[in-house]
Amino acid sequence: MNLYDSLPDAAATVFGAEAVGSFAYDVLTVDVPVGSWISSLEIARDKLGCTYFDWLSAVDEPGTGFQVCAHVVSLENHRVRRLLLRTTVPHAAASLPSAVAVYAGAEWHERETFEMFGVTFTDHPHLVPLLLPENFEGHPLRKDFVLAARVAKAWPGAKEPGEAHDPNAPKRRQMLPPGVPDPNDWGPLKGQLPPAPTRPARTPRAAGGAGAPARTPREGAPVRRTRSVAEGSATQAPPAEGDAPVRPVRRSRSVADGSASQAGPPGPATGAPDAPAAPPPAGRSSDAPWHDPKPAFEEPTPAATPAPPEPPPAPADGPTPDKAAGKAPGKAPDKSPDKAPDEKPDTAPGSEPTPDPTPDNGGDA
Repeated sequence: MNLYDSLPDAAATVFGAEAVGSFAYDVLTVDVPVGSWISSLEIARDKLGCTYFDWLSAVDEPGTGFQVCAHVVSLENHRVRRLLLRTTVPHAAASLPSAVAVYAGAEWHERETFEMFGVTFTDHPHLVPLLLPENFEGHPLRKDFVLAARVAKAWPGAKEPGEAHDPNAPKRRQMLPPGVPDPNDWGPLKGQLPPAPTRPARTPRAAGGAGAPARTPREGAPVRRTRSVAEGSATQAPPAEGDAPVRPVRRSRSVADGSASQAGPPGPATGAPDAPAAPPPAGRSSDAPWHDPKPAFEEPTPAATPAPPEPPPAPADGPTPDKAAGKAPGKAPDKSPDKAPDEKPDTAPGSEPTPDPTPDNGGDA
């Protein structure tokens, strides 16, 4: 069994009697005193196999001090095991031995912690600022660091309503965010500004206390509105006396009944004669086109076509003219222009043919 697996229960046995171990968010954490800071780092590297140095930083805990943290990792047997070592130094004496002799990668991290929090690391080979300029004053990550951006340099443009266009316009009460000091207490105008006016205490009337006397309006002030929401706006004319307000009839049809413009379903069939259809309700407005649909253009009605005359009825007795002439019934007389005009009709059956009185001249005309 690896010694790492016995933590955090065996933290006092591995790191000393004053060490306290905990496990949260998948990270093993061990808090050690300042005197055993370097020895605890050596135990983590040599006995727990945490040969990989990840990062070192600090946290400003008001009323407690600076909590310096070092995160190291063990990569033995292709398994990642993380350890977070922590120690706390007071604000008055923020000093800690350097861990560069144990983990060489802690050099730049200690330089950053020094300039951001002001923690001094003794025996550091080159403890100088890493990120900030040389003439920078203060430590930005401390909780007591002054956010002096709005104090040292005014914000360009309007900062509050009424500050740009009208200097005499009423302003809202300006509130400073956390960390921004009063310009009269810190900055180039220190001691040169008048004290900020204190906000007057709220009276029982302003606080809504019961039984408080009514406030007397100042001279020339407009009359306070006393109308309620039910009475409407003050610009609305009140109704005349004796005239009840005219309100539209409340709709009493349900969803199942459909719209008032829709025809109702046909009633059950009875033996009584059909009654005339009732006219549509007149309560609906006629300005909507779907209430009374009409064609856009009147189409002309076509003229009635006269019926052809009926043929005369055939006689009941006697042969028809077609049968008397010896022709097939229903056949119309031949009126072809190719027929010669000197053709004579056929003679009746049983009669002798009449000789042609024209003499034959042998074809001579």
